[in-house]
Amino acid sequence: MNQFEKLLRTLVDEGVEFVIIGGVAAYHHGSSRVTLDLDVLYGRSPANIDRLVRALAPLNPYLRGAPSGLPFHFDAATVHRGLNFTLITNTGPLDCLGEVAGIGRYEEVLPRSHDAELFGLRCQFLDLDALIDSKRAAGRAKDLEAIAELEAIREEREK
Repeated sequence: MNQFEKLLRTLVDEGVEFVIIGGVAAYHHGSSRVTLDLDVLYGRSPANIDRLVRALAPLNPYLRGAPSGLPFHFDAATVHRGLNFTLITNTGPLDCLGEVAGIGRYEEVLPRSHDAELFGLRCQFLDLDALIDSKRAAGRAKDLEAIAELEAIREEREK
């Protein structure tokens, strides 16, 4: 079982409401780019935050890139006070985002996603147009490079 499957299974088994975004969503749409982390947009309801915290607790989430020993507790209070968390877990890197530039929060993004299977799990994936919008809004060099490939995929589908 690879790191993405373990992370997704952990979220799905706990009933966390999320949409797969970023590199894994791009790969789902046909991108050839490699990604090293899983990016998810999670719902911010209190019940869903509780499920997210419960799901990740056994994986010892910690702020990716933060010095070791920094007092950080990924608990419901922390998630309620925060929004976007770039984490490292025992299973691998996971970005839990409460909002994404260019596309918004979970409730706004859900209609711009679709249900598909990955590793035998039913998950929501950001649709191709929304993925392009999010990468354009992020404006990072790597995102701008990815847009050309994603637009080519979209053009090929439209033929």
